[in-house]
Amino acid sequence: MDESILNRLNVLVKKTYYTYDRFEVDATFALLYHAVPLSVVELSKYVRLSDHLMQLDEHHYFIIFAFTCEENAYKASQNIIHKLDGYLNDHSTCIAMDSLDPTKSPQHVLNRLKQIMSEIHRDAHVRIETEDILHR
Repeated sequence: MDESILNRLNVLVKKTYYTYDRFEVDATFALLYHAVPLSVVELSKYVRLSDHLMQLDEHHYFIIFAFTCEENAYKASQNIIHKLDGYLNDHSTCIAMDSLDPTKSPQHVLNRLKQIMSEIHRDAHVRIETEDILHR
C-alpha cells in the first residue's frame, strides 16, 4: 500500500480517537471490499455524508462511521450493501467492521480489518462481519 495512503489513514484514525477522547463521540471503523473497481465518487453516493470514505486500492475502501456505535454501523453497512447490490447487480460487496479502541494503533486497526475480511472471504454467505469473528 502506498505510503501516502497509510499516512492519510493514520491521520483519520488519530483524528477519530481525538474526537472520541475529547467529546466522547463514538465511531466504528470498516473496510469495504468490492470485486469490481468503484470510484470514490460513485461509492460515496451510498455512504452517509457524515462518514469518512477513503480508497485504499482498486477493491478496498476504508470507512469511518462517524458518530456511530458498532450496532448502528452494522445497519449502515447493510444499507450500503443493499444499495450497491441493486445499483451494480453484483453481490461481491462485503464489509469488515472493528469497534473504536483508542489503544489500537492505526496500523493495528487496518490489520484487524484485513483479518476480519479474510474470515469473510472464507464463507460465501457472510457479507458483513465484526471483530467477534476473530474470537470464535
